[in-house]
Amino acid sequence: MRRFNITVNGKTYEVDVEEAGGASAPAAPAPSPQAAAPQPAAPQAPSGGVKVEAGVSGKVVNIAKNPGDSVTKGETVAILEAMKMEINVASPSDGTVSQVLVSVGDSVEPVTAIMTLA
Repeated sequence: MRRFNITVNGKTYEVDVEEAGGASAPAAPAPSPQAAAPQPAAPQAPSGGVKVEAGVSGKVVNIAKNPGDSVTKGETVAILEAMKMEINVASPSDGTVSQVLVSVGDSVEPVTAIMTLA
């Protein structure tokens, strides 16, 4: 049995994995309780701001907010096109746009940061 920490959508899980075929590797020592840090409610950008993520794979067709603009939680900050549909990207919290990280025409994945909020 081997122990791994796996992060999915910003949440960390500790899992034990058993090798198929009966052969087992020596178990890794359990991490100390302080190894698991609490996760923030909203995704954090490297600069300490809140990261606004794409949420789906698609193409950026509109950026509705620019650096310095104020936004409220749930307000549309960008629009993506995915499978011939336009999808609004909403702000996860109130704040001020500090950085726009994509341009119109860019392709994005679900975890791509669109912009950061301060």
